[in-house]
Amino acid sequence: MPAAIYPVERASGQSLQKTSFQASAPFSPDFDIRADVAMVYGINDDGGEFEKRVKGYRDKGYEVQFMTGIAWGQYKDYFLGEWDGKKHLDEGQMMQNGQTIWHGENVPYIVPTANFLSYMKTHVKRAIDAGVTAIYLEEPEFWARAGYSETFKKAWQKHYGFPWMAQHESPEATYLSSKLKYQLYFDALKEIFTYVKSYSMSIGRNVKCYVPTHSLLNYSSWQIVSPEASLANLDGMDGYIAQVWTGTSREPLFYNGIKKERVFENAFLEYGSMVSMTAPTGRRIYFLTDPIEDWQRSWDDYKLNYQATFTAQLLYPMVNRYEVMPWPNRIYKGKFKVEGMADKQTIAPAYATQMQVMINSLNSMPQSDNKLNGSHGISVLLSNSMMFQRYPTHKGYEDPQLSNFYGMAVPLLKHGIPVSTVHMENLAGNALKDTKVLIMSYANMKPSSASEHKHLADWVRAGGVLLYYGQDNDPFQQVKEWWNTGENKYNAPSEHLFKLLSINSKANTGGTFKFGKGTVYITKQDPKDIIMTANGHQKFIATVKQAYETGAKAGKFLVKNNFVLERGPYTIAAVLDESADSKTLELNGHFIDLFDPQLPVVYKKIVTPNTQAYLYDLKRAPGKQQTQVLASAARVTDEQRGKKFYKIIAKSPDKTINSMRILLPNKPSTIKVANADGALKVNRSDWDAASHTLLLSFDNFSQGVNVQINW
Repeated sequence: MPAAIYPVERASGQSLQKTSFQASAPFSPDFDIRADVAMVYGINDDGGEFEKRVKGYRDKGYEVQFMTGIAWGQYKDYFLGEWDGKKHLDEGQMMQNGQTIWHGENVPYIVPTANFLSYMKTHVKRAIDAGVTAIYLEEPEFWARAGYSETFKKAWQKHYGFPWMAQHESPEATYLSSKLKYQLYFDALKEIFTYVKSYSMSIGRNVKCYVPTHSLLNYSSWQIVSPEASLANLDGMDGYIAQVWTGTSREPLFYNGIKKERVFENAFLEYGSMVSMTAPTGRRIYFLTDPIEDWQRSWDDYKLNYQATFTAQLLYPMVNRYEVMPWPNRIYKGKFKVEGMADKQTIAPAYATQMQVMINSLNSMPQSDNKLNGSHGISVLLSNSMMFQRYPTHKGYEDPQLSNFYGMAVPLLKHGIPVSTVHMENLAGNALKDTKVLIMSYANMKPSSASEHKHLADWVRAGGVLLYYGQDNDPFQQVKEWWNTGENKYNAPSEHLFKLLSINSKANTGGTFKFGKGTVYITKQDPKDIIMTANGHQKFIATVKQAYETGAKAGKFLVKNNFVLERGPYTIAAVLDESADSKTLELNGHFIDLFDPQLPVVYKKIVTPNTQAYLYDLKRAPGKQQTQVLASAARVTDEQRGKKFYKIIAKSPDKTINSMRILLPNKPSTIKVANADGALKVNRSDWDAASHTLLLSFDNFSQGVNVQINW
């Protein structure tokens, strides 16, 4: 009598849209990473043949979507006059010296015009006609140093109704220039998304619209203006991809007077700012990581920083959708440096295996209500206007490395506080409901309306504790805005806020003030001084501790040097350097080490400062008596379970090595591995009796490998 078979299909039928990647290159078995979604990039990219590229991925089982740039792209037919008979290079973003800012040859960063948007509609229409289920218009970016072209001057006159002002001549002109740049891309996305929705619905479909964008922190740091949070107000906008990766997170930060790369810390804050931007809006968000980056580095560098950014993204348990990598062809076929070797090398087999274990784990990464260990409820206030003050600077006031923001956040992170951020634009949406202590400054941003102050005052009155830092002497305090026009005669926006908080002129010297059930701490110090001077953070930490424990009565302010989170069977951990102590973190249990391509079973994991760990806890395996793959460097489908056997199909890129750990009821008696061409060699099969798991290794194939285990 044959054994009972219980078929399980993990990756069939309707796509979960849980994992994705972007690629301009046509499908290749060499980078067939088996995420749910392939975002085919660009109509004209990689030799064109867009429909053929779409079909290539769809035929291999991917849900296919479309991504292209909104501020730049392979649009040479537009710029060089092939589209409408006119050249449009004059629509590029221009600097004060008259030079265009280029993304590539004949590819300028663009000032979005009505004509350009008409051209872009032809691209999204072609993508919709090819059957894509979503449109991604990435990186709506206007450089702060741009704003001098005739095209921009015309847009200024139309928007403001008065002649263009050179942004380098006054803070007022800089602020107006930045607000216009912001609005131009907001309007551009609104128009194209409206078209996508109306056209797709007219043919009986509802194509989704997303914006892949860097974080507010990165755009502010890199001196770029982008619509960011306001996009969530668009009816036709369905969500974001948070473009955070080594390239953004390695931007140096100050701390304790030292400027250097702090990749994990920056990534944690970048992902957090994307969460705070979207959480109150209900929009979908994907987190991006990249196993390499745009700049040429060594493979060792890529690996260490990939682990740091990957860990940072997983410490946000409310997000469980991921763009697992961009440009897989670059990762699998590119050549980069190896320490001690003269010639550049392709990806090492061990790193490819580790990377594939990591990205395949994301297919089963659950959302979780679990919280990161530490004192919760401390937030730093953000605003889109951070981008408006970055360039050019005026009257000698500088904010190196965005230190007026990071000064309020990095010291807390270094002390083990899971600090969050809150966007001013979302205050009306109950964005402060989980915040006990809010830290803010107007040294680096300004409020867009008086209503934002009303929300803050109401929150303090109800028991919130507000910490305000700043001397309010930066030149943007005096730009012509709502707080100093009409009936308002305030020298700085903080004066209006303090009035609502019933704080009189004593605020000029700082102090502690009660308001309703809440408390306000005012410190006449710009936040940048907290991190740009040695030991400058000590008084700040003491003030936040007092505000948290005494002012907010929120519990103990727990100082530590680590973060640990459990999500389903996964344990994610990071240990900080430059912290209150230099202790290692010891995790005890029954784990699979997912950062090790050999997938060893370990009972103790030591995590040292400035490193991270990613573990699978065998005791928390779902249905832990059930035969199953716990970790794998391939996508597993077509599971069949019998009383004496287990069958699967494993798919992953050609020329890579699979490493998988499988939970079994008994030690295997036979293991058969084969593809369509016949039997394959088993590279390794090790039985671990204590965990009842089998480590199995064999060469991967895109077409699939059939595995049958008998016992």
